[in-house]
Amino acid sequence: MIYTLSSLYLKMLVLYSPFFVLSCFISLTRGYTVKERRYLAWKVALGSMIASALLYLFGNNIFNVFGVTIDAFRIGAGSVLFISALAMAQGKPAVQQENLDQDVTIVPLTIPLTVGPGTIGALLVMSASDEHWEPRLTTLLAIVIASLTVGLVLYLSNLFERVMGEQGLQIVSRLMGLFVCALAAQIIFTGVKNYLQL
Repeated sequence: MIYTLSSLYLKMLVLYSPFFVLSCFISLTRGYTVKERRYLAWKVALGSMIASALLYLFGNNIFNVFGVTIDAFRIGAGSVLFISALAMAQGKPAVQQENLDQDVTIVPLTIPLTVGPGTIGALLVMSASDEHWEPRLTTLLAIVIASLTVGLVLYLSNLFERVMGEQGLQIVSRLMGLFVCALAAQIIFTGVKNYLQL
């Protein structure tokens, strides 16, 4: 149970890419007070938790409605995740710094930065794979802990900004991109292997 939970937690943390989100969070909240940033951090964590839990709980219905096999979805979701991760690893900007007067909690910080297309795809695949309630509860707990971890990282954004600086954040963000690329490749290979019945 503990091993499964820690494994799922790490997988969710890699999918959320907290340091990539942190670099975007810092650039989007320039001029905010420490109190405003901290409040926003927990709003993003809560939004990510709710969005991920809903996708995971009800994602299985999508396969029933559209008649897509789980392995075909694995290949598609893995490809989208790989493209997103490649952009992250190359340090391409995720958002345009326009209209920053509006609330940035849900769009773009929660969706598509924390819970992006690749993460959505991975959650839907996980939803279809877990048929019993015990693994479902473990996955939901991992989602909650990973979301709170993202919230904590964003909560400490001022500290990270001071200690790591802009370059340090870029380096960590690119490293996270490489890990997400590896996870995406694993999802694609599993889909191809199962589809071809190897």
